[in-house]
Amino acid sequence: MRETLMAAARLTVQAHGYNALSFRELAQEVGIKSASVHHHFPTKGALAAALARRYTEDGVAYLSDLLARSSNPTWCMDRYVEIFRSALTNDNRMCLCGIMSAELDDLPPEVRSEIDAFTATNVEWIAKVLEFSKSKTSAQERLDRAIAIFSAIEGAQLVARGGQDISIFDRSVQAYRRAGLIP
Repeated sequence: MRETLMAAARLTVQAHGYNALSFRELAQEVGIKSASVHHHFPTKGALAAALARRYTEDGVAYLSDLLARSSNPTWCMDRYVEIFRSALTNDNRMCLCGIMSAELDDLPPEVRSEIDAFTATNVEWIAKVLEFSKSKTSAQERLDRAIAIFSAIEGAQLVARGGQDISIFDRSVQAYRRAGLIP
């Protein structure tokens, strides 16, 4: 039941954000009583933190697999960009941590720390991919470029979602590539 609750909650948050998460509506959706949700997650913050932690763990596994399969920066970044694009193709949803970041002031500390971990994980992975390009940049320059890439992709996803037009995302990524931001 915990997994079923997390799956339903993830879809809700990706579509509507943290503030839309309701234990009563979640319970109704999965066919249990609201008190049963509290059995698995004592608070909304605990549920959101668990969602963000799982999202990050799943992402780490996927990204680690990409690095194990190829050291081609373009190939790796193509697969990375596809993660964000696929959320849009799934009923115009957002990256879970990206959409919760927009509600940062409303998030409990345990959720904020998981969002920070997600961001750090993504930036570190992108910096590793940038090392493959063999450019003569410092580690700090790669980290700076990595945060720019992460921000650009999250931003493109947000703007495409708002416009309800996935081609905005695609054109943005192509422009980032032409500009030399993304390998």
